[in-house]
Amino acid sequence: MPRRPNISPQTRTVLATLFAQPQAWRHGYDLSKETGLKSGTLYPLLIRLADQGLLETEWRKPLQPGKPPRHAYRLTAQGQALAAEREAETLAPAGLREAEA
Repeated sequence: MPRRPNISPQTRTVLATLFAQPQAWRHGYDLSKETGLKSGTLYPLLIRLADQGLLETEWRKPLQPGKPPRHAYRLTAQGQALAAEREAETLAPAGLREAEA
């Protein structure tokens, strides 16, 4: 059986946050506030997840004139599947996880 990739606690946090509303487009600033991750941690993580096909990204037009466009993110189907898998692992009792390994 192929080895599953190791996911950092920060990545798990971002996946769980996005998985709470998987179809919603989220801005990096909002994700930073919700997760408590600093921009130097969050944005490289978002770029990596997008490069792996786990996130969709798009530039959103500003809601107010004079504001710059904002980058928005949401989980792809593959990202939702990974987030659901990791959430299930987190919720499973530790003994059950060890028995499956």
